Amino acid sequence: MNKIPSIKLPIIKNGNSSNHILSDITENKKIIIFGVPGAFTPTCSEKHLPGYISLYDQFQKKGVHDIYCLSVNDAFVMKAWLESYSKGYLINGIADGNADFAKAMQLTTDISGGFMGIRCKRFALVADQNNILKLLVEEKGQFLVSSAENILNNLWSLYCWYYNNYNDKINYIILYILIKC
Repeated sequence: MNKIPSIKLPIIKNGNSSNHILSDITENKKIIIFGVPGAFTPTCSEKHLPGYISLYDQFQKKGVHDIYCLSVNDAFVMKAWLESYSKGYLINGIADGNADFAKAMQLTTDISGGFMGIRCKRFALVADQNNILKLLVEEKGQFLVSSAENILNNLWSLYCWYYNNYNDKINYIILYILIKC
């Protein structure tokens, strides 16, 4: 079972940036982290981030506490990118400038041919109490499994998959009640 890594990273929340141990601020929460190759890039800016912003309230109703967007960019770029959306404050930014998270999760990709260097693959993960329930990584050039729509539509099955595989029947029943009711 994979866990959210204990890595110190700049976190952008409500327009403010400060460094935190990621596993400390996500413990005891149900979270989604989605990763993009770069802030201000076309698919990331036109589809990926806007999808999570527009479905934020529906994720909250399903019991998701926080949604994070991660990119291999510095905190200034991530802050500016989030602020470029009227409701960008709904999503927390993770500025993985050194690709520490991407490396720890084996999510790096070399886009040097496009003059972008080492970046993060496009992905989404769902975690509960720092246990990664499911990690969905896109094939190169794709935007399907990590979309907000796909994660929202499959949130219940992702929880079920995890709890069936780890035979935690008490938590499974609690999650069923929380998500279905």
